[in-house]
Amino acid sequence: MGTVGDSYDNALAENFFSVLKVELVYRTSFPTREEAELALIRYIDGWYNPLPPADPAQQRRRVSGTHTLRQATPS
Repeated sequence: MGTVGDSYDNALAENFFSVLKVELVYRTSFPTREEAELALIRYIDGWYNPLPPADPAQQRRRVSGTHTLRQATPS
């Protein structure tokens, strides 16, 4: 981190959003806001989690776009 007014403070975030816009937003026309949001979620999920899930059924849901969130199990 830099000091206040340092031009390097947001360089990583600005780079990420620049890549996001070039690779996804500018290349795609989204008919609805919901489809745009789902595409953004898939892009970011793929960016941070590039490995596929081990369960084949979960992989099919992920690819088909019907990915659901799992509830936390009590520990």
